[in-house]
Amino acid sequence: QVQLVEFGGGLVQPGGSLRLSCAASGTIFRINTMGWYRQAPGKERELVAVMPGRGSTNYVDSVKGRCTISRDIAKDMVYLQMNSLKPEDTAVYYCNADLQVAPGAGLSSYWGQGTQVIVSS
Repeated sequence: QVQLVEFGGGLVQPGGSLRLSCAASGTIFRINTMGWYRQAPGKERELVAVMPGRGSTNYVDSVKGRCTISRDIAKDMVYLQMNSLKPEDTAVYYCNADLQVAPGAGLSSYWGQGTQVIVSS
């Protein structure tokens, strides 16, 4: 009964900025990796940015220098600050978390419902 809910999507002009937020709730023992994925019309879902609990962050090349992923571990939240947005960034953005629901459980992957980002003038 884990839920991930995204906030912050919407319509923005090219060159503008958006801050996406994702809150995880429910029966959670520990969250390992949280990240953001996106899917544009007619394209496969792709990784945008991930931030493990321990380890380095990773970004898709197309957003490097423009996007920053961050986490609030205590609040089970992850954020994606997107600057200098381009029309090519238009997509549905999904929050993802790999987590344990109990101390003895393995890692399971959960997804949010998605939030639409449209970059257009």
